Amino acid sequence: MYAREFHDGAKDGLEALEPLDPDKIASFSDLLEAMGKTAFGGRHLGHAFDVLWEMIEDPDCHVVMTLSGAMTIAKMGKIITKMIDEGMVQCIISTGALMAHGLSESVGKTHYRHDPAMGDEELFRKGYNRVYDTLEMESNLNYVEHVVAQTLKRLDQDQPLSSAVLTREIGKTLAEELDSDGILKSAYLKKVPVYIPAFTDSEVGLDMGTWAMAREVDRARAQVGLGRDLDILRAIHQSCPSFNPYLDLNSYADHVLSAKRLGIFTIGGGVPRNWAQQVGPYIEIGNLRLGLNVKPPRFHYGVRICPEPDYWGGLSGCTYQEGLSWGKFVTPKDGGRFAEVLSDATVVWPLLMMGILERKKAGAVRRP
Repeated sequence: MYAREFHDGAKDGLEALEPLDPDKIASFSDLLEAMGKTAFGGRHLGHAFDVLWEMIEDPDCHVVMTLSGAMTIAKMGKIITKMIDEGMVQCIISTGALMAHGLSESVGKTHYRHDPAMGDEELFRKGYNRVYDTLEMESNLNYVEHVVAQTLKRLDQDQPLSSAVLTREIGKTLAEELDSDGILKSAYLKKVPVYIPAFTDSEVGLDMGTWAMAREVDRARAQVGLGRDLDILRAIHQSCPSFNPYLDLNSYADHVLSAKRLGIFTIGGGVPRNWAQQVGPYIEIGNLRLGLNVKPPRFHYGVRICPEPDYWGGLSGCTYQEGLSWGKFVTPKDGGRFAEVLSDATVVWPLLMMGILERKKAGAVRRP
């Protein structure tokens, strides 16, 4: 058995921790910096603050923000618009539901706290859609449909659409026709593309589908006859929007290929995260199968806020370290910097943003 040695941590080059002293905390940024010198989840959050700041302040870094979970119904929408308006992100990849609930806010509608005394059957009868402890009124989504339809009427029906084109045009509608604030308005004004990979899995996607069918319903009714609504529906199901998801995929690939460095800021995980991260393998596969020699893009920075651990085997919980095996990230030995906080984003995201905004206001300079 080996005899234990009694080393001095300082002499071995270890980093010393420091007590979190409330008397020395005067701001959010002070708190986050101090947490980075503590332990456990607090240290992870402090490290995320440090990496996120470096990513945002790197003038050569193109930041991709991926969004999943009901963040807009959870009232995080203004954080997203602030990040866009402040130039913190250059590209957004999101679920369609998150954008739809954000549009509900943009047209002046309200979300409500769920009263547990109201059961889900009662909520359905009254037109309330429950998302955990919060309610989206079904009538709100009808107003979202009005915005989508108003936008689609303006577009060339012979031109194939993509989610990036439609979200840009909805942003234009908000900015120029409705004078409404919101994520898509800010993205339109700042020329930040917004991609929705699982487009049909959302209110906006369903709105576009019903809009396309509405153009054919009278003709189908005349051909099929009254009282045969199921047959009418089957007939108009043949009327699909001119939508090509590969326009999104290739547009995004071109977008990131032009960047000197890439960073990714992820809320949650799911399809938006994986779709954003697969760009490196997409280019690598193209090289292999098409005889090309294009340098695959890798993410140099990454900050992820998601409560899911990796041992469930899901994409949302997989670590950046795992992503190295897929060729998606720059290795730490080559300068890659990554932070992961296993927490509810509604708890830690506001803290991170307040700290970042304080630093920016104070004119802090990124460390070389």
